[in-house]
Amino acid sequence: MNSIDSRLTTDESIIYRAKCHWAILLGPMLVIIIGGLALGSQGYHAMALIAFGFVWGVSSYISLCKSDIGLTRSRLLINAGFPVIKSYDIPLNKITGVDSYQPTLGSMLNFGKIIVVFNGKEKSAIRFVSSPAEFVKEVRQQITALSPS
Repeated sequence: MNSIDSRLTTDESIIYRAKCHWAILLGPMLVIIIGGLALGSQGYHAMALIAFGFVWGVSSYISLCKSDIGLTRSRLLINAGFPVIKSYDIPLNKITGVDSYQPTLGSMLNFGKIIVVFNGKEKSAIRFVSSPAEFVKEVRQQITALSPS
């Protein structure tokens, strides 16, 4: 069972779920390719670069598989990252702002960063989220539905 699913109460369900995007693996792949191309001329230095890219790639792959963001009617549940795991359980009424940022490549491949501001001044930024604009739209809709008219 996923860790955000295990934190749900009996009357709660995930209404929107976001995951990390596969583009998190582009950096490590590029480092490995560059190391491979330099292998003939740089020897041990290129092998060290390939080893670094491999370790970074394994870490990124674990992050890709384990990261999960869930939205319920009353709160936002976040587990993201590896080896440093960001874990948040934020009630929607404590969120003061939510926004997304997509660089040019992110716009083409539909990934980006989400920024959640809660408790007035605390901020959390999660990178490489798939469909960040859709996620922000869903969170804003739930906050609007939760707030009294």
